[in-house]
Amino acid sequence: MKWSEISILTTNEAVEPISNILHEAGASGVVIEDPLELEKEREDQFGEIYQLNPDDYPEEGVIVKAYLPVNSFLGETVDEIKEAINNLIIYNIDIGMNKVSISEVNEEEWATAWKKYYNPVKISEKFTIVPTWEDYTPVSTDELIIELDPGMAFGTGTHPTTVMCIQALERTVRPGDRVVDVGTGSGVLSIAAAKLGAGKVEAMDLDDVAVQVAKLNLKLNKVHDVATISQNNLLDGVAEGADIVVANILAEVILRFADDAGKVVKNGGYFITSGIIQQKKEVVKDAMINAGFEIEEIISMEDWVAIISKKK
Repeated sequence: MKWSEISILTTNEAVEPISNILHEAGASGVVIEDPLELEKEREDQFGEIYQLNPDDYPEEGVIVKAYLPVNSFLGETVDEIKEAINNLIIYNIDIGMNKVSISEVNEEEWATAWKKYYNPVKISEKFTIVPTWEDYTPVSTDELIIELDPGMAFGTGTHPTTVMCIQALERTVRPGDRVVDVGTGSGVLSIAAAKLGAGKVEAMDLDDVAVQVAKLNLKLNKVHDVATISQNNLLDGVAEGADIVVANILAEVILRFADDAGKVVKNGGYFITSGIIQQKKEVVKDAMINAGFEIEEIISMEDWVAIISKKK
């Protein structure tokens, strides 16, 4: 089968919304080529340093690549993707150079290309993200493993916004907690909450593709007895009494349901948000305070911020 690779040169700020646009357009996977990755020291599971190839990364900006099947609708799909990306400007999202290019690849080449980008990565004190095709032996008895297949969609769980959310969950989840994961994507945050001992995890996403992907990942990680996934718009219809609401979503979306989070989270519970660029930190903080939360901690990584807030 032939696949078309669409490549978009953009900014770090636009990576998440563009990735979402691509998935909604039917992309069968997304690769993010960020030159900041070249600055990180990496080890494989045997402790050996491995190097990324600088030729695979742009000199400036970030490249987001996605793969679409070559069919009679490809031209219209690409036009819709371009239009949706251009419309991000309306939401004050910097799309940078926004250079779009298209090329054709064979399915075999695409499947092989995935694996050079992903290796087991320890992302926090307790968690290691492991691609499903890797054989990995935990280095300590209390290490928690999350298995993900990036080919299924929504990245590898190692983006800074996801890492900060998981680190925040480590600080806040207590045994038996009810956790609500808004805009779950791959389901990685729900998996983390369940493995940390949450008693009930409710994952939700408006995108049906995300719902199906998360359902598979919950089963893959054997947490589907604790975590459930449903198609839902933000916190619409969600009952009160959550110990934690977590959302790795754009700042603009967080602002839309901060008040609802204030109603759903019980006193003493937490609202964890990420996906926030530095420039929008203050406006999100203000919204959380107005919704009845106190800011407990702000975590920063690269250009991103996560906020841990507690219900008064």
